[in-house]
Amino acid sequence: MPESRNSGDSRRNSDVVNIEEEEDDDEHHDEIYSQQTPDLPIPESQIPRLKRHDSLDIESAKIHSHHGHHDTKDWGTILRLAFQSIGVVYGDIGTSPLYVYASTFSDGIKHEDDILGVLSIIFYTITLIPVIKYVLIVLHANDNGDGGTFALYSKLCRYAKVGLIPSEQAEDREVSNFRLELPAKNNAISSKLKKSLENSRFAKFSLLFIAMLGTCMVIGDGILTPSISVLSAVSGLKKATDTMTERVIVVVSVVILITLFMVQRFGTDKVGYSFAPIICVWFGLIAGIGVFNFFKFDPSVAKAINPKYIVDYFKRNKKDAWISLGGIVLAITGTEAMFADLGHFSVKSIQMSMCCVVYPALIMSYSGQASWLRKHEDGVADTFFKSTPEVLYWSVFVTAVMAAIVASQAMISGTFSIIKQSLSLGCFPRVTVVHTSAEYEGQVFIPEMNYLLMIGCVLVTITFRTTENIGHAYGIAVIFAETLTSFFMVVMMLVIWKTNLLLVIVYILVISSTEYIYLSSVLYKFSEGGYLPFSFAVVLMFIMCTWNYVYRAKYNYELDNKVSQEVIKDMVSGSNISRMPGLAIFYSELAHGIPPIFKHYVDNVPALHSVLVFVSIKSLPISKVALDERFLFRRVKPNELYVFRCVVRYGYMDVRNKKESFEKILIEHLADFIQSDYEVSEAQQDVVVVENAWRAGVVHLVGEHEIMSRSGSSIGKRFLIDYVYDFVKKNSRQSESVFEIPHKRMLKVGMTYEL
Repeated sequence: MPESRNSGDSRRNSDVVNIEEEEDDDEHHDEIYSQQTPDLPIPESQIPRLKRHDSLDIESAKIHSHHGHHDTKDWGTILRLAFQSIGVVYGDIGTSPLYVYASTFSDGIKHEDDILGVLSIIFYTITLIPVIKYVLIVLHANDNGDGGTFALYSKLCRYAKVGLIPSEQAEDREVSNFRLELPAKNNAISSKLKKSLENSRFAKFSLLFIAMLGTCMVIGDGILTPSISVLSAVSGLKKATDTMTERVIVVVSVVILITLFMVQRFGTDKVGYSFAPIICVWFGLIAGIGVFNFFKFDPSVAKAINPKYIVDYFKRNKKDAWISLGGIVLAITGTEAMFADLGHFSVKSIQMSMCCVVYPALIMSYSGQASWLRKHEDGVADTFFKSTPEVLYWSVFVTAVMAAIVASQAMISGTFSIIKQSLSLGCFPRVTVVHTSAEYEGQVFIPEMNYLLMIGCVLVTITFRTTENIGHAYGIAVIFAETLTSFFMVVMMLVIWKTNLLLVIVYILVISSTEYIYLSSVLYKFSEGGYLPFSFAVVLMFIMCTWNYVYRAKYNYELDNKVSQEVIKDMVSGSNISRMPGLAIFYSELAHGIPPIFKHYVDNVPALHSVLVFVSIKSLPISKVALDERFLFRRVKPNELYVFRCVVRYGYMDVRNKKESFEKILIEHLADFIQSDYEVSEAQQDVVVVENAWRAGVVHLVGEHEIMSRSGSSIGKRFLIDYVYDFVKKNSRQSESVFEIPHKRMLKVGMTYEL
């Protein structure tokens, strides 16, 4: 048993909370809390009077958020993070010059000024989307330093009650990271929209659906990025020898891809931050070659900064110009990574690396290729490598292959990370999550998804064979994910930031409309490969929606059939129930009460351990929960029953598998809880009881639920629950592995839920 801490120390810990059994104050508690603004803490004078039947007392939440390096003002740290971000974030967008012009002019160059028109579009697209949208706007929408689609969705869930799982508790808003920094000004539009979202079940479903769709598109991106990046890099061998056929290029690409996925199990921690020098060399090469070609062939391409060439390009080519946007959009592939990978860096470091290194290098590269094309229009199919000086060819080729691997690695790691976030929100079937780094919590490896991604990449490479064909699918995955981010940004600007309506309209007209124009273009080639990401999305969305539907139905079933406090007292103190030495931990996801499976267990096994702890696992819509705010306890009266309830709260980026066992941490905090609210003598006596029970042995009781549709259910519901969900569940990871429960001390309790 962990060594007991004194009462004074325990009272200073905010992770131990005691509440009394005052059922009549439940509604009064909620009424008082609902009058509080979400971003303000509850006055300390009110805290002792706030009691409720089935929740936990509100803490004063004096612990400040721990943002790590996200709020650092040390320029040395910012520069180091900026350097590291180059290797992790920009591999995808950095390798785009390999194939953009070839994908844009798939039918050849019809007019020499078309090169200026396309260069002008590329320049303004890179300026508008990566720089203005992401660097200046989206990065500031981070969730305590973390980015991505789920970060935006989580912030909306914190500010407005738009979550679909009824697990909200007033005290959750007192977690330090939960509170939002809101503008002081009031806004009628914001209030009306917030109220509309909270009162509309359709709006709640739509927000979750869009968040899951964004996840599916990122996963599709994780399949297509390795394929197109590696294939385009290996295609450079065609310049070295005429015997290098398309078939050989595909075989070499497949070998590289398989090798790439096979080494994923070692984790990005061992190689991740060594990527920065490779990508820095790559950006140096493409920028230097771009400047060389610019001055050697045609410096007059600088006039492409005049948007008049865009207008002329569309006038000359009309529909063909609109179709060519599907190739130009590939210039901003990987832009979403700036936001999705923000958690490893900081806003300032991402802004610095993008504006000072990546943006200038890309502009110089595309300008240099345009200058070369003005003199070599027939070489558009292999613009990048043909425009490379002979003396640098092999250096550029090797670096290109390595940069392509880095780009692939970044998207694969990003896919693993976003799946982990989906798991915490009940939106993805349970899979094995292996944390590959002791230093960087966000670096994970998911074996099941790794093999599925590998199979998908190999099949895409073998089937489509060229970057042009893959580009049709790739463009849809890229721009679709960015339009979904823009949707969340508009809602966030209106509801949370309370941005002036005129500025929101400008954002929609300038940025969102540009993205939708690109989306319309890539959809035109839906039948030529564009269907691929949608096929991935349909399959994944079907699985995710089914899993989430049953997950919510199961939670609601447990909520409706939870065991009341009086029943618990009667069961535990009943004469027909024997108490034996030891400590039993019952696990569930129900945050409000004790699940019905406990009554089912007692009815069949009329024996209980001397100390009972009901552990409710709960995911909050925040990235991380500090360890000292994670555990909240309550005690079922009378005290001599030794029955406790504990809510364990996690954020979607939290690591659950620590070197120190969950069981040990739980018991330590239970001892703190007992000492924090009682007189020293009584507390010490209770701690001794728990200590003796812990030494006598701990049993972990896990519910093994059989989910089936209720009699009389519709055919669709029976199909989803009895077949689809059942199949996915049988092929998913077992729930007890989340906390690495030792099998020798685990007891599964079976029960059938009819939903």
